[in-house]
Amino acid sequence: MDFSMPPEDHPARVAIRTWLAANPEPDGRALAVAGYVAPHWPEPWGLGADAETRLVIEQELAGASIAMPDNPIGIGWAGPTIVAAGTEEQKQRWLPSILDGSTFWCQLFSEPDAGSDLAALRTRAVRDGDEYVVTGQKIWSTWANHADWGILLARTDPDAAKHEGISYFVLDMASEGTEVREIIEMTGGNHFNETFLTDVRIPAENRVGDEGDGWRLARLTLGAERLSLSEGGVLWGMGPTTGDLFAAIAAKGGLSDEVDRRRAVTLHEEEMILRLFGYRILTKMMHGGDPGVDASIRKLLADLHGQHVMDFMKNLRGPAGMVGAPGEHAAERDVWDWGFLFSPALTVGGGTTEVQRNIIAERLLGLPREPAE
Repeated sequence: MDFSMPPEDHPARVAIRTWLAANPEPDGRALAVAGYVAPHWPEPWGLGADAETRLVIEQELAGASIAMPDNPIGIGWAGPTIVAAGTEEQKQRWLPSILDGSTFWCQLFSEPDAGSDLAALRTRAVRDGDEYVVTGQKIWSTWANHADWGILLARTDPDAAKHEGISYFVLDMASEGTEVREIIEMTGGNHFNETFLTDVRIPAENRVGDEGDGWRLARLTLGAERLSLSEGGVLWGMGPTTGDLFAAIAAKGGLSDEVDRRRAVTLHEEEMILRLFGYRILTKMMHGGDPGVDASIRKLLADLHGQHVMDFMKNLRGPAGMVGAPGEHAAERDVWDWGFLFSPALTVGGGTTEVQRNIIAERLLGLPREPAE
């Protein structure tokens, strides 16, 4: 691993500081046009930046307290897939508003009977002239109730092998026949939804890639998702962090119980391993490599760590940790109470822990692969 950071005179560091001096309070549009929202994307959407340049840009923007557009699924998952497989017209149509945050995106992949086994999905898309008629149900649709667009997997050939009869679409969430029902979580808030599609008509021009190529594109999307989620802190970038936990412990004068101290040490070790593993991924990317299975390893470790952190704080609070009352929105709850209740989702969202272990077993350890249908 390479622990050295790019120097102060790195060309990208000089360039972005000059740009920030001329644009001290840039909005999402200005950041998108400059290529700073997704600098690793190819021009004109990004800068075609390598991993080192991307790191420099992220450091400089964070150091200047610049707020980036809030569109995680659009920028992290939908956008890279459209960049890789979309037509020029599709790129021109969707990428600008994805980057500047003026449209919000969701993901419509999982189904009630096809979550971990995503290729078993049943949502059908039947070609009707220049449109597809889509019928089915999706579940765990994060932020679908706020989204303008959704990336959707549907089966276009029911007679093909299950990995080969799937196509990839972009759905206008305002389309007639699209119904989104909120799933109220035990946090008292709403993060996930279920989406019902009844004879929804999607223009054929909204299909990304060839018909039947959806599984390959879904793997592109999921690869970006797992890396993105694994970088987000103990709750996918939401709520308290490991650092917040230790700050709270220090503010109370430390820990007197030997068992608690041992657990705290273990959490510190987990956090350090995750940080070092992040350096490993970054080093690989800076040398032109692909994170590959490392993204699954880090997501697996990060999600379990998040649950451990939340559970530890709940135990430290003793009986007082049991009296939190649900609020209508997550913001109305104590952040630790909310985090504890949300944390079970970590090992389900973005590919379950079991899926990640299967990927690691097959692709890293070389164990026998599951039979392909």
